[in-house]
Amino acid sequence: MHCTARCFAPGFLKRSLEEFKRLSGTALRFETVSIPTRPYQLITFSDPDSITRCKAMSDADIGGFSHAQIDYVSGSETEPPHLRFHGNISIELPKNRPNLQRSGYAGWRTLYRGSTVFGRSLWDIDPYTYLAMRIKSDGRKYFVNLQTESIVPTDLHQHRLYTRKPGEWETILINWNDFVRTNHGEVVEPQMELLRQRVRTIGVSLIDRTPGAFDLSVSRIWATNGLSEQDAQEDDWSKDFPSSSKSLKPEKH
Repeated sequence: MHCTARCFAPGFLKRSLEEFKRLSGTALRFETVSIPTRPYQLITFSDPDSITRCKAMSDADIGGFSHAQIDYVSGSETEPPHLRFHGNISIELPKNRPNLQRSGYAGWRTLYRGSTVFGRSLWDIDPYTYLAMRIKSDGRKYFVNLQTESIVPTDLHQHRLYTRKPGEWETILINWNDFVRTNHGEVVEPQMELLRQRVRTIGVSLIDRTPGAFDLSVSRIWATNGLSEQDAQEDDWSKDFPSSSKSLKPEKH
């Protein structure tokens, strides 16, 4: 039967095994009844294959002239392996598309993760307080985008990607509760709580509509309840929060 054959499609068994390891590990650590102390890695761009699980997007998809691409950078002694998201923003409108009123958009997101023997493969970040990202930014106005299995498929939960040290590697923390529900770039009312047990995709977009080049590097993305001591020391968080990593809080914006 076709349904049986699809169960053995490339990646299905691997995803199922990874999900089994995650679920069994959570149970063994009793993380369902206590606060997890270990970070939950969502995306790690540690090898060239990692960026094949992501896609770049821009207004060129609907006739605009912006350009966006993602590349894998193997890293060096001074920086980790990472995804490089770069290109150029244009607000020029195509003459043959009178219905297109705005342009100047670029972004990338993870692909849908497929199915497992446990069902659709989704991220459950409910036990964690923060989204953490290791990035190097050019200082432009980026947004982090989360897609969940909500009733409205085109809804996104967004938050501004604030940076403190453009041009340098840094770790960013965003409280999951601070994400705002949007649809096609507009804030939606009433606001609905983020479905933290059913996160489908994660991505980054640039929607400031400022013409010119952009360049953002992302090494990894994870869910956490606080920064590690190493992260705190590397980014000077310890100067603001000198106690243990469990008490570290992100900056207010």
